[in-house]
Amino acid sequence: QEQLVESGGGLVQTGGSLRLACAASGRTFSGHVMGWFRQAPGKEREFVSAINWRGGTTNYADSVKGRFTISRDSAKNTLYLQMNSLQPEDTAVYYCAAKIGGLITPRASTYEYWGQGTQVTVSS
Repeated sequence: QEQLVESGGGLVQTGGSLRLACAASGRTFSGHVMGWFRQAPGKEREFVSAINWRGGTTNYADSVKGRFTISRDSAKNTLYLQMNSLQPEDTAVYYCAAKIGGLITPRASTYEYWGQGTQVTVSS
């Protein structure tokens, strides 16, 4: 059974950094897409970043460009999100997601697999 498990969330001050990890088990997503979404209280889930696992093509939401970096470790079947220069508006539950197929899309409905989420809180 496919499973995505996030880790690395926590409380950090404005300007700080965190690194999220998403360990995939049950299958590999080589040739497909994995990504990160986030959801703040009272808001819809929004796209953060995604990567084509095989080719390494990436995409970022405008709000995180230049601050966040997505990467993957094929040997560990793990996805990462390095988050720098964190701001209070980055506070949210961050979800790892995976979709079958190599096309990166920002629409949450196109992703078939989801993790349970990890809380990121940025204090001002």
